[in-house]
Amino acid sequence: MIEIGSHHQRLPMTSSAKPTVYVVDDDAAVLGSLQFLLETDGFAVRTFRNATALLNASGARGADCYVIDYKMPDINGIELAGRLRQSDEGTPVILITGYPDGNISARAAAAGVKDVILKPLLDETLVKSIRHAIRGGRGN
Repeated sequence: MIEIGSHHQRLPMTSSAKPTVYVVDDDAAVLGSLQFLLETDGFAVRTFRNATALLNASGARGADCYVIDYKMPDINGIELAGRLRQSDEGTPVILITGYPDGNISARAAAAGVKDVILKPLLDETLVKSIRHAIRGGRGN
């Protein structure tokens, strides 16, 4: 939104709209930090506090990439990735976690996850992973 005098005016979206990233994390601080990071790097961001919120959101499809936390109270990130694959199979999913275990990468790959990134390395590593996933195109 651009402020012009005392009035707010929305600029229309053009065909060169920013890539849209949907971020799902139950930690409000992480969610806010990721939103700031990604918007600063030129992405449009839509945030969700849990998997159920994403699955129940109207217009929840339309992301260019999903960034999903692994450990959430309702549905874990790998299960959510699997559900997204059923209805939105072409959109890349990146899993973030502070709880790595020996087989998380294999389980994530089986669910169609493009990349697993460890917290707290959610800076340029995440941005590069998102850009790479989006460039790879839908369905890759």
